Amino acid sequence: MTAAPDYASVIEQLPAEEGGYWVVSFPDIPGCLGVGDTAAEAETDAQLALAACLDAFKAIDRLPPVPGKPPA
Repeated sequence: MTAAPDYASVIEQLPAEEGGYWVVSFPDIPGCLGVGDTAAEAETDAQLALAACLDAFKAIDRLPPVPGKPPA
């Protein structure tokens, strides 16, 4: 796994009618999400997802987005 730079994250709880799960997303990396039954579980899952996303960028020889900088 690649060491993850400091990417901003957003944590939200889905409404009960949508399962009530917690979701953590990274605005700088669309589609990179962590989910869980609790906020803590979602945060742990999100860190694993972020590392996997960054590894995927590396695998295709592409630089990952710069944290906090809008895509060009």
